[in-house]
Amino acid sequence: MSSKTPVYGGQAVIEGVMFAGQTVHVTAVRNKNDEIRFFEVPKKEIKWLTILKKIPFIRGIAAIIEASAKGAQHLNFSAEVYAEDEEEKSGTETKGSFFSNISVILGAAVIGVLSFLFGKFVFTLVPAAIEQLLFQHWFDSQVLHNFIEGVIKMILLVGYIYAISFTPMVKRLFQYHGAEHKVISAFEAGVELTVSNVQKFSTLHYRCGSSFIVFTVIVGVVVYSFFTYDNLWDRLIQRILFLPLVIGISYEVLRFTNSLRDVPVLRYLGYPGLWLQKLTTKEPDDKQVEVSIASFKRMRELDSRAGRNSLIV
Repeated sequence: MSSKTPVYGGQAVIEGVMFAGQTVHVTAVRNKNDEIRFFEVPKKEIKWLTILKKIPFIRGIAAIIEASAKGAQHLNFSAEVYAEDEEEKSGTETKGSFFSNISVILGAAVIGVLSFLFGKFVFTLVPAAIEQLLFQHWFDSQVLHNFIEGVIKMILLVGYIYAISFTPMVKRLFQYHGAEHKVISAFEAGVELTVSNVQKFSTLHYRCGSSFIVFTVIVGVVVYSFFTYDNLWDRLIQRILFLPLVIGISYEVLRFTNSLRDVPVLRYLGYPGLWLQKLTTKEPDDKQVEVSIASFKRMRELDSRAGRNSLIV
């Protein structure tokens, strides 16, 4: 990957993929009629967020805020397309039904933003509580207690992802996740974005949010070891207070490991995240890769137009 190659990110949505460009976010979704529909949202600069995204250890939190807001918007679009298809299939009027549409949106949101908002608190506080209740009288080393907490957290996380991966909707979402990674890897390798070319690439990628989740667990064990607590409530409050710090450091670790992915030996620093991606990504079929390519090309086209228009002033 050349140093001049633009860095892009994306997100799997229901029956599609979203890509974030320099000037626009584009989602492509395939409906039941085999048509690819696009959802395009121009990227608006928020000054305070732009400033924060340039500050190390804070930019990770700023990036998550932006990605979560944009991701929810595109996830909602894909959910609406899915709901429309279900409405036509059943022959009943469901478009105005709150519970019909919100169930689809929430089902995908739990997967798409697993470690954030409610999910992040659950996977931060529950392991700490379990470890405290089960092992508090076994030994005195808080460092060892923190390590066991991290192990419990990883077991719960992997177990949860493994369990939901068997449901049809989640399996297809993970396939689109794999298709997203394949397209980005093919672009970074400089090959033509055709289905046959893209399918040759791995579903794993160093910059994935799944890798970030793993790093929050590892970094959390280290950060929490610098602080002591007297009881369970102190421990839980401590976890909440230091969560922004853990997220900020984890983001920097993710960026660092990505920069080393082509360096022999050091590239293995990013392997824990890649191992988790073996659960959160699945091999996509050709039609799913086609949707991912369509989304990426449309994003690049709109970025290119915006670049040309900015010169004509």
